[in-house]
Amino acid sequence: MNDETAKEREIMLVMRKLLTTIVREVTPEHKSLKHPLSEQTIQDIRACLGLITAREKELADDAGRTAQERPYFVDEPPATKVVPITNIGKIKQDEDD
Repeated sequence: MNDETAKEREIMLVMRKLLTTIVREVTPEHKSLKHPLSEQTIQDIRACLGLITAREKELADDAGRTAQERPYFVDEPPATKVVPITNIGKIKQDEDD
């Protein structure tokens, strides 16, 4: 990844965080309160977040990464389990059956 792409990726990350933080901070705690943002502003924010997501995916594809990379803990159990091919076969039936 070159410096230009890394900088663009960083800009996208900061923009995404900023937009979501603004929305979170101005959203009223109670549903009965009126939202301070107009419907058009909400739609514009959604469009911006969609464009950011699309560009992040393009950058990830160009770099050969998946866009869904997530950090994980070393001691966290893996989401998948590798089964040796020698263990694949028929399930043994109980002798009582």
